[in-house]
Amino acid sequence: MKVSELGEFGLIDLLAIMISDSKINQVAPNQLIIGIGDDAAAWRSDPSIQLATVDSMVQDVHFSLDTTSWRELGWKSLAINLSDIAAMGGVPTYALVALALPETTEVDDITKLYEGMIELARESQVAVVGGNISRSPVVSVTITVLGSSLANKILRRSTAKPGDTIAVTGHPGSAAAGLEMLKNKLALPPETARYLRDAFLHPVPRLAEGQLLAKRGVITAIDISDGLLSDLRHICEASQVSARLNVDLLPIHPAVKENFGKKARELALSGGEDYELLFTAAAAVVERIRAEMEHPVTVIGKITAGEHGKISLFDAGGRPVKMGQMGWEHF
Repeated sequence: MKVSELGEFGLIDLLAIMISDSKINQVAPNQLIIGIGDDAAAWRSDPSIQLATVDSMVQDVHFSLDTTSWRELGWKSLAINLSDIAAMGGVPTYALVALALPETTEVDDITKLYEGMIELARESQVAVVGGNISRSPVVSVTITVLGSSLANKILRRSTAKPGDTIAVTGHPGSAAAGLEMLKNKLALPPETARYLRDAFLHPVPRLAEGQLLAKRGVITAIDISDGLLSDLRHICEASQVSARLNVDLLPIHPAVKENFGKKARELALSGGEDYELLFTAAAAVVERIRAEMEHPVTVIGKITAGEHGKISLFDAGGRPVKMGQMGWEHF
């Protein structure tokens, strides 16, 4: 059945039933007053700092239905927003979902999209409390996520200081390698292909990791959506500092090294869409976090005084590395 046959309100009713049956909106029943079904959602908020973020996934701009399943689209559309909350060290609470769809879209495809979204919402304890549906030439999913801080502590881009250690979670470059694999239809070993596909289409927002950073005294962080270099530059510009990065310390996943060779470093530095956390703090704080966090944390450089926004790349021997070799021109 096409969405044009079911109609806007029929589709809204169907999705409302899916959300109700999933019970994801019962995570904070004492705070949520009105969810789906009225002109606006309503809830009681606690006195902590409130957070809000919004992001879109537009067909043939951010994703292709040739390489992305509807379930993966649902998961990733929510994940990229939750990652912004993670980058602030926050706790997500509510999501609003706006869909723009061609008339010929199959209803079954939209239910699969919501299955992926609901799966992540359940894991992250997020309630889907409303949204909108409209007609469009292409598929677009726009999600707004609301959240709150832990004990009024938030992570910012503008608080890095000279002398801070630069660290990153996970394995930057894996998502970009997954995109390369899908775009170029690379035949890789099944386990490698599965890892790279998930890295690109099934990213895990680092919510627990961001909350741990905030608890342990980190005040500067960003999620890696645009690429490690680009996002580090965002921190440096906002904090009015510069940075030195050791490219030989980049925690590139073995599967990326083995299958992409010399290009692996470029993917790690400028690929983007990893949704890992890049943060700065005093060396002792970073070491404490490395010991405590279950997810990998790697030290990759230092914040320095100097030209605002400038990032200098070096190898393990202290030799400068030209930025052009790292894909800097992509930005």
